[in-house]
Amino acid sequence: MTLFYKILTLLVFLFLFFVVLPDILIAIILYLKLMVRTSKKKWTRECSEVKDKEQVAMFEAGLEWEKDYEGCKHDVSVTNDGYTLYGEYFDYGSDKAVIIISGRSEGCRYSYYYAKPYIEAGYNVLVIDNRCHGLSGGKLLTFGLKEYTDILTWGKLLNEQYGVKNIVLHGICIGAATALYALVSDNAPSYFGGMVADGMYTTYYDSFKNHIIDRKHKTFPVLQEVFFLIKTISKVDAIHYGPVYCIDKLTKPVLFIHSKKDRFSLPEEMEVLYEKCTAPKKLVWFEEGAHSHIRIRNEEAYDRAISDFVGNLAF
Repeated sequence: MTLFYKILTLLVFLFLFFVVLPDILIAIILYLKLMVRTSKKKWTRECSEVKDKEQVAMFEAGLEWEKDYEGCKHDVSVTNDGYTLYGEYFDYGSDKAVIIISGRSEGCRYSYYYAKPYIEAGYNVLVIDNRCHGLSGGKLLTFGLKEYTDILTWGKLLNEQYGVKNIVLHGICIGAATALYALVSDNAPSYFGGMVADGMYTTYYDSFKNHIIDRKHKTFPVLQEVFFLIKTISKVDAIHYGPVYCIDKLTKPVLFIHSKKDRFSLPEEMEVLYEKCTAPKKLVWFEEGAHSHIRIRNEEAYDRAISDFVGNLAF
């Protein structure tokens, strides 16, 4: 081997070892940390962000709400896609109900915080541990692309076992995408009457990219490597499928709730979704509120938007 090729080989090795390998390791760590439930102690029913004052305040307010309605609460479960899934159903004898679908890392207790306007509008409330969360089974997140079938199963339980005739889906972040996938699926039941989308993104790829940019990290090649792992291991394409690719199939009414200060589901991305949506729709903008933290900054207006929306639904 000539000196030239020895030097070239050394440079290639150094490049792979010091540039490529660290990025691959970072991608693997991010995938395992953010998208795989590696232990039952991960993504429990407890507050997920104990250092975030707003998150803690939201969680504690939800627990206070639950105390007032504990007498109407029933533990419920369903089985879907090989997983046993758990939730809590607050049953006041109504034939209307909301299924509240939280985002990544949140168990069913997080969803208590969003129940108040629905109770006041005469809706029963189902809060759920999404698969991979709380007491529910599962290890791999698929960002709603498979979890939407869980929502169909929960809806069937409410309809057949509890006599619920009209169901609204309320989703936050990934939960909003999950609700949309359920409503546009071929198996969507007629008793699913509409949805509320808090902080919906265009695709999970876009949302994750915005997270990385917001933290001032480089996106290439870690972003591409993470989504290669998602496609290879989790078996979903979160780059080429997302709300922006199916929002035009929605026929049921939708209330979009969005903050102009959302750094992860960007306001301009919300405008794209709203433009593509041809269903009966309304978009309520809020000047304040981080991603998934709109209600705590605008509780009265947030709840009023929901009560106006469900009050005008014609099932």
